[in-house]
Amino acid sequence: MSRYTLELNPCKTSISLFTLCNRKMASELVQVSAHEAPNQTEVSLREAFKLLQSQLKPPFSLTVPSPKEYVQLNQAILFGILTQPELAKTHIKYLHAIVSDGYSFFTNLVTQLVYELYPKIVPSAKVQLIWVTSQMVNVLAIGIDNLLVCLLRRIVGDLSDGNLWLCSELLNLLLSNWDWVLEESLVLTSALYTYLRLLADHYKISSLGLKKFEELKCMEVDFCIKMLREKFDVCLKIGRDLVRLLQDLVHIPEFRAIWKDLLLNPVIFKTPHFSDISHLYKLKTSSRYFLLRVNPEMETKLRFLLTHVKLGNQRRYQIWFARDFLCGNEKNSIVIDIVRFICCAHHPPNEIIQSDIIQRWAVIGWLLKCCMKNHLEANVKLALFYDWLFFDENVDNIMNIEPAILLMVNSIPKYVDMTHTLLEFLLLLLDNYDLDRKRIIYQGISSAFSIIVNKGVVHSLDALILSDAISPVLRERLSKFIIGVKVGISKELQPMSMVGLEKCNQKENFESKSNNDSIMIQLENLVHDLGETIRQSYKMGLNNLEKILVLYGNTDAQKLGSLASLSPFVLSHMISKEFESNGYKIFPTTNFIPASPSHGDQIQSATAFILRAFILLQSEKMEEIISFWSGKGFPVGPHLLSYASRLDHEASLAGFLGKSMVNNNPGKLSNMELPLLKFHIDGYNSFRSGELLDSSISSMSGELVCKLIHRAFSTYKYFLTLINIPSAINASPAKLLISDLLCLSETENDGLKFLFRSVFFHLSDLSICEEDIIKLLLHRVRHADLVELQFDLGLKKYSIFGQNTESIVNLIKNSLNWDFTEQHRLWGLMRSEFSVSDVQPEKIILGFFCSAQLDRNMDSIAVEGLLTLCSCRVPTPELVGTIISMPSNMFEYFSAAVLATWAISNATALFDSLANYLEILDNENGYLDGIVINKSAIIWLANYFNDRGIKGVDILRNFSMS
Repeated sequence: MSRYTLELNPCKTSISLFTLCNRKMASELVQVSAHEAPNQTEVSLREAFKLLQSQLKPPFSLTVPSPKEYVQLNQAILFGILTQPELAKTHIKYLHAIVSDGYSFFTNLVTQLVYELYPKIVPSAKVQLIWVTSQMVNVLAIGIDNLLVCLLRRIVGDLSDGNLWLCSELLNLLLSNWDWVLEESLVLTSALYTYLRLLADHYKISSLGLKKFEELKCMEVDFCIKMLREKFDVCLKIGRDLVRLLQDLVHIPEFRAIWKDLLLNPVIFKTPHFSDISHLYKLKTSSRYFLLRVNPEMETKLRFLLTHVKLGNQRRYQIWFARDFLCGNEKNSIVIDIVRFICCAHHPPNEIIQSDIIQRWAVIGWLLKCCMKNHLEANVKLALFYDWLFFDENVDNIMNIEPAILLMVNSIPKYVDMTHTLLEFLLLLLDNYDLDRKRIIYQGISSAFSIIVNKGVVHSLDALILSDAISPVLRERLSKFIIGVKVGISKELQPMSMVGLEKCNQKENFESKSNNDSIMIQLENLVHDLGETIRQSYKMGLNNLEKILVLYGNTDAQKLGSLASLSPFVLSHMISKEFESNGYKIFPTTNFIPASPSHGDQIQSATAFILRAFILLQSEKMEEIISFWSGKGFPVGPHLLSYASRLDHEASLAGFLGKSMVNNNPGKLSNMELPLLKFHIDGYNSFRSGELLDSSISSMSGELVCKLIHRAFSTYKYFLTLINIPSAINASPAKLLISDLLCLSETENDGLKFLFRSVFFHLSDLSICEEDIIKLLLHRVRHADLVELQFDLGLKKYSIFGQNTESIVNLIKNSLNWDFTEQHRLWGLMRSEFSVSDVQPEKIILGFFCSAQLDRNMDSIAVEGLLTLCSCRVPTPELVGTIISMPSNMFEYFSAAVLATWAISNATALFDSLANYLEILDNENGYLDGIVINKSAIIWLANYFNDRGIKGVDILRNFSMS
């Protein structure tokens, strides 16, 4: 037992830890100074005890107390338990006898006492407090979760004996009620948050050679690891701050293993939909967790400081606060928790923000100055900027990021060192926080800057970028970052390229093949005149756009490098600006998929011209242009996938790809019926010849069209590995494909079947047996269209499920939680594919029936599907062997039903396979005795043979029934 674990026997209480306890005060509850006013809660308890003390001894009254008497009895009993340890068991029995509200009032009374008076409660009463809490856990009292959370808040940051004792006692209480803790998510996550945070401090002290709480530290480690390993799905409720806490413990071997699994093997946590640590990044941490490390007295004084003290008068209040809570090296780390509390749990109303009350950013600036150690200061800065890294305006609150920007801006010029250190730290996070997921960090900080300016927290970022007081290096780095982020930048901050474009007046023909200077002038003129050309004629504007893209994409990068005005960012920005200012969207929201090949309203659009150039030019400069639009949040991926899918569909209609059952002659379909295919082929021929050509589809070779379609999908796959997509959570191409499909399938229509056909045919490595894609298919595609897909599967045009039986079995198991309609649709597709594929159904059947306990209701649709699948397949020896040797579980007649079906449809094959299977077993084992056969199968076979007078039934008597 730890030296901090006290004997909790109420009849014999050891209080060796609390040497300050005065035996003469055994009947007192709290220690108060002479000048302190009495606490009303303590007064009410004491008075109730005095009034009813005679009734708290056996024999107890059998009358039902009135509501007023019930309240007083609860108060008296609690006071008695806390001040009379030797009678605690008697008092608790009386409480059990009178309770009528599930202990709700009593538990709330204890919680109120802990909240208001815990620091003043005498040591002996604190021991009783833990004991009565354990009693409330035992009876599952209403409100016990709030009481435990309140006690967790009372574990402060110092290393005093009393604090370490409370730390140890609560751990013992939680571990001794582990099964209950696992069912109480609030208690579990609150305890995990608290002890992870404490470990960061305790482990450092221990590692310096102080042994007095080594056992406590080991208990804390074991407790946290146990929760993370056994209930990670619940631990996720903490949100992104769980990552912040864990990274502070990576030097501890046990947590290093957790961290390694989070990064490299997330599936080990067996949590649905958790496939990468970035899933945690997007989960905002609730403000309730930030209260855990700020005790009630600290919270009261912080809120008073931030709601009543005027700026300029705060010094004495800060001294007062620091004296009470920040003095002592072991208390300094609480600054981290205070900053998170101020940012995320204290959001003042507009009246306070617009008044002369001291603002949150000023208090945080003072707290940063209180940090005496570099590692502590770094952690405080991380606490300040943490929500910036993953900011999403649809999830996060702007008030969480407001203090940091105001502190940086308002510290200029008087405290410019503060601005320097914060800005440098933010840029350091941008470059180094998570190198494998840098895209997420980039988008988070970009979104934070954007919303800060858009919502008027600061009018612009000029103060940071233009101030001479800030290091030129930092200004330059910040400028490079915010270029491309839609934030307020004054005109003098605009790139030189934009100014240069406005000054270009000379014009050259597109066909000019002159020197490098001429190429630069041509491009600048084309871009400069783009807006005016669009206003005169949209069609001319599109032609102008294509000239820009072709000339830019085909020009050597070294030639372009000498002119800053032709950077990919500038060109992308100007193109989107000119089209949008004239009412035409670049990559508009994809709210539908064209339902037929004749639907050509999207062909004559800037988006189509850009995508065609990206696919056909295969240019590094085009990649950078596309990267800009994608990084700005434009839905490039969905548009590119839709473009490739429509190309594929039109080529199939024309008979080029051989996926249609009708051997169409391309000449029979007019160019107008295949608008996108003609548009794409025109671009291919024009880019090759350098001249605008009007092509005829009928003159195209099937081999060339197939290559063009293949290039379109290859470009899309390359795009998935190339582009920064802000909305993406996981950088894997399969996840990005799912995101694009979700975007394209918002509205159900005929075009969806064409889309999914193309995906499974051309992107099979990303889509086969992907649960999310298949579920989306079943949910969004109409039933009539699904039937057409079943025809495709029966004709082996493509595969949806593949031949990996392990993946198929996992998909089937996961589908058990889907609604019945989706399950029936799934099995319709599975039967169509597996009836003609080379997949081994016996492995699927074994994987399903032998994996876990089956449920008659939940698993019935899957069992029905497997039954129908077996009926469609020829009974091979392996399949027959699997069927007759299946375990006799919930669906015990499954085997008999399959055998009966085969006896009618494939009797010869059935009994030939049965004979072969038995022969194989006999050869392998040397005898058949003891081979286990499914109960329903052996009974059916015996009856079948007996009905026909076949003596082979004697063989079956040697088998055991499962």
